[in-house]
Amino acid sequence: MEFNRNRYFMFGVLLLLLGLQFRVVHSFVLNDVGEKALAKIATETQLVSGDPSSDMYMEKGPKKKMIQPPHWLGWILLTVGGVIFLHAMILPPPTKP
Repeated sequence: MEFNRNRYFMFGVLLLLLGLQFRVVHSFVLNDVGEKALAKIATETQLVSGDPSSDMYMEKGPKKKMIQPPHWLGWILLTVGGVIFLHAMILPPPTKP
């Protein structure tokens, strides 16, 4: 699969939108299905409960799990998405067969 202008453009737009999502929303509360999936991943990878990297992403609550991504993640995604988007603009347009 060859990466051409259209794919770079779409990848950049997706990263921009994802970065915007992380800038607007500060935390995500998981439902029952999300909690089960997170518990399955945690048992498979044997995460340590006192691990600072896992505590950075998850806040322990009484019933629901809350994921709080770091505030810089949205800026990183916006920046990388913008660079890829601008890179797509300078690439030559795809040729027609």
